[in-house]
Amino acid sequence: MTPEQRFARWVRVAIILFILLFVYFIVADTFMPATPQARALRQVTRVAPEVGGRVAAVNVDNNQRVAAGDVLFRIDPEPFRLAVAKARLAVEQARRENAELAAELAAARADLAAARSDAEEAARESRRVRTLIEQGSISRQRHDEVVASGRSARAAVEAAQARVRSLEVQRGAEGATNLRVRQARNALASAELDLRRTTVRAEQSGRISNLQLQPGDYVTAGSPVMANVGDRVDVIADFREKSLRHVEPGDRAWVAFDAWPGTVLPARVTSLDAGVLAGQIAADGNLADIPTTDRWVRDAQRLRLHLRLDLESGRQLPDMPPSGARATVQLRPVENPLAAGLARAQIALFSGLHHVY
Repeated sequence: MTPEQRFARWVRVAIILFILLFVYFIVADTFMPATPQARALRQVTRVAPEVGGRVAAVNVDNNQRVAAGDVLFRIDPEPFRLAVAKARLAVEQARRENAELAAELAAARADLAAARSDAEEAARESRRVRTLIEQGSISRQRHDEVVASGRSARAAVEAAQARVRSLEVQRGAEGATNLRVRQARNALASAELDLRRTTVRAEQSGRISNLQLQPGDYVTAGSPVMANVGDRVDVIADFREKSLRHVEPGDRAWVAFDAWPGTVLPARVTSLDAGVLAGQIAADGNLADIPTTDRWVRDAQRLRLHLRLDLESGRQLPDMPPSGARATVQLRPVENPLAAGLARAQIALFSGLHHVY
């Protein structure tokens, strides 16, 4: 065979291999898609105190594992203890004020009873002088004096009634439903809550990260001072949208982390994001901004898929991947033995390549 014939044969072989690889790529991208654009995410809680104050003690170290409920640090509780004591005094003061108002109310009601008695006596006297003046037995001056006395007695009754109503409004309801007492108790409950909040605990189990806190530091309410990286791993993978035509939640998948070359972990598809930033138009009052391009073939849009590791019962990993760890994800959206075998071979190849790059 001449060199020209051998060259022509290799050219034909290369063309055939290219066509086979091209067809395989199209089929694989449809029925067993894979992507290296994946990473592990873990729930990161920014730990911030709910009250401000001087740090009295730090109970954890950086990168230390904690369980939910473990004490992370404590804020000096003395100012908050004083606030609780002050609130308790306010409750006692409210009760004493109510007792004073109750005593005044009792006196006002007694005054009202006396005023009503005087008014009734003045009314009887007025009826008697009216009869006598008709008979001409008393003077008109005496009659006018009795009538004026009756009006004064009725005015005294109205004033006493107004005094009673004013004191009833000031005192409010009796017992635990009294407004003044409830306000004082709410202030006490708020002070006690702030006192409990001086002890900051972990909301979830995980690992402490970015700890920059020392005893004596002053912290403010709502300002994060450390991060708590949770244990649950959420694997996100960005696929071209055309590769997800046959993918549904619950489909099997495999994940290969760059940190563990040669290790392939089973996973399950949990959900697909409802959209991406490019699909959100802000209602800012401006006209639509339509991007222009002269490219005939545009970049494919990628959508985000969420997966969870589907480890066997009792299987333990060497260590959970850190949040942000890179990975390669291989999907198996169709139940076909050939597709499953090829997909498993693909992810094994990708995982093996992680030894190199």
